[in-house]
Amino acid sequence: MNQSNPININKLNTSRFFIVMILLMNLGYNTQCQNAQKKSEVNSKTVIKQNGTMKLYPLTKEETYVIVNKGTERPYTGEYTDVFKKGTYLCKQCHSPLYKSDSKFHSGCGWPSFDDEIKGAVKKTLDADGQRTEITCANCDGHLGHVFYGEGLTDKDTRHCVNSISMIFEEDAVKTSTAKAIFAGGCFWGVEYYFQHAKGVISTSVGYTGGFKKNPTYKEVCSHTTGHIEAMEVTYDPSQTSYEELAKLFFEIHDPTQSNGQGNDIGPQYLSVIFYLDDNQKSISEKLISQLQLKGYKVATQLKKASKFWPAEDYHQQYYEKEGGVPYCHKRVSRF
Repeated sequence: MNQSNPININKLNTSRFFIVMILLMNLGYNTQCQNAQKKSEVNSKTVIKQNGTMKLYPLTKEETYVIVNKGTERPYTGEYTDVFKKGTYLCKQCHSPLYKSDSKFHSGCGWPSFDDEIKGAVKKTLDADGQRTEITCANCDGHLGHVFYGEGLTDKDTRHCVNSISMIFEEDAVKTSTAKAIFAGGCFWGVEYYFQHAKGVISTSVGYTGGFKKNPTYKEVCSHTTGHIEAMEVTYDPSQTSYEELAKLFFEIHDPTQSNGQGNDIGPQYLSVIFYLDDNQKSISEKLISQLQLKGYKVATQLKKASKFWPAEDYHQQYYEKEGGVPYCHKRVSRF
């Protein structure tokens, strides 16, 4: 019987051990590379990447050409050249605020022009040839364009000539506010008819006010036992019209000189009254009455501090809109 050499067996086992270890190491390395590659792919798709404490947004090829490589977009092709909405222009690369819209002006050069920047937002650097001054975002150094002086285009005598592609625009939020006014000028159907079609009016409601009974009915008001007057409450947008414009309309759609009603509608519920909601409305109404008096009108319109307004029954609301026709005792006459 042949006996194996114990030394050769040990050498064989040692070789097998090293081969297994090498295979395991290669497997681990490949796995690590694959994970790193996947991580790189995820990062390349991330919308925002972190650069120290600065967030930089990914750029397209065209944006990189201008913002990073200091190129220039063709004149009259930029998105913001002729945009003059209220808002703020931000750096495309880092979204830092650069310019307010109130500093933007039309220069005719083919690029967005500003005569001032937000304080500390823009860095100015003389070009290497010493001919022009480059402007860059002070936060991320993204190229914006060039600044020029002495052209006399604005009072500040400055023109930041900026590539549209270097910016994004955030429009100011529109502040919506409303105001109210209450007018009484005879049958409220006719008064509402004219106010419904007025610029800036959001809504109208006819009803009763100036009396002492809570939530009166039309029948009760007509019985002259509640002290109420037929009136109209208008809700309007102060950015589109003014109380003075609405008050002028009121004086022109009824006869402010009639003291016992309006047209053939006679009675205390049909009197001409402005129910003012504050001192400003009172002051404006007094001014308009004075203007009419100077024109020779014997104004009978009363001014009263507004009290609770009670909406009338549904069948009175937007009467002419529902029934058709035009008011029988209201017609607009120019008086101002």
